Amino acid sequence: MRIEDEVKLDFSDVLIRPKRSTLQSRSEVDLSRTFTFRNSKQKWTGVPIMSSNMDTTGTVETANVLKEHKLVTCLHKHFEVEDLYSVFFESQDYIVYSMGITDMDLRKWEQLKSKLPLNNIKHVCIDVANGYTERFINFVKDFRLQNPDVIITAGNVVTADITQELILNGADIVKVGIGPGSVCTTRLQTGVGYPQLSSIIECADAAHGLGGHIVADGGCVTPGDVAKAFAAGSDFVMLGGMFAGHQESGGETITTDGQMYKVFYGMSSDTAMEKYSGGVAEYRSSEGKTVKIPYRGPIINTVQSILGGVRSTCTYVGANKLKELSKCTTFVRVNNTHNKVFN
Repeated sequence: MRIEDEVKLDFSDVLIRPKRSTLQSRSEVDLSRTFTFRNSKQKWTGVPIMSSNMDTTGTVETANVLKEHKLVTCLHKHFEVEDLYSVFFESQDYIVYSMGITDMDLRKWEQLKSKLPLNNIKHVCIDVANGYTERFINFVKDFRLQNPDVIITAGNVVTADITQELILNGADIVKVGIGPGSVCTTRLQTGVGYPQLSSIIECADAAHGLGGHIVADGGCVTPGDVAKAFAAGSDFVMLGGMFAGHQESGGETITTDGQMYKVFYGMSSDTAMEKYSGGVAEYRSSEGKTVKIPYRGPIINTVQSILGGVRSTCTYVGANKLKELSKCTTFVRVNNTHNKVFN
């Protein structure tokens, strides 16, 4: 046993210090990025915000809205092959196929790929809760060997060492975050995790040193948190709770006392495991919760709020492109980030 004494930070521990800016308007800020990925050699251009591959946010309906603004949707793992065929029949730049690492996941991937024209699926997210197992790392390595031209996102991890190992074994983008999500209880159930801002800073540094990329997954509650994730060095930001509860989101709609709600739950929750696995296996516990979110209406309103917030951040520090935000950022440690009197 050992203890690390260095302070580790979350989004709620910092603010971004404003700096002199020559920008006249938020409209001058360019939020698009162009990346060439280390292992697949593929080039991608768009706004690097992703909808999480949870079944309440990684829906086709969400994808249809987000892709109009060049944002990415990671479809959830539980679509049938027939449904995915209709999605990927035409090549997609802003929709990601998601899978786990079981034999069933591989069979489903091969079945879908055999039905589609060549290279229609450009981007695959290989997603597990614990990215530290040798089995996972070896799966990523083998999948890369079999699919040399596919952009691979893999995770989740929170430390520099495994970020580097995943990139060296074929991942283009490493998914960073253990426990920060709004409906994740991993930290409560296991005591395992890492403050999200510090994990982004450390994993981004490790990835960029090898020519790789990261996506910050979890912990963003406000547009300001999304901006902080980019400012900390993340190439992409993945959102779950912020994209839940909308017209296009999955989850049951409930009306109570005249108020509409949408059900939102973690993918390791009792709700998800009952839905897809027949219940929680006896050797594990639930690591997610189920909540009701007041209905938020069309997702485009939230998209515009997030994009507007990040643009505004850039104007406060003089970054005319999202790419420059991390170079222009100085974080200030604080005890409080905002006035909560009317929360």
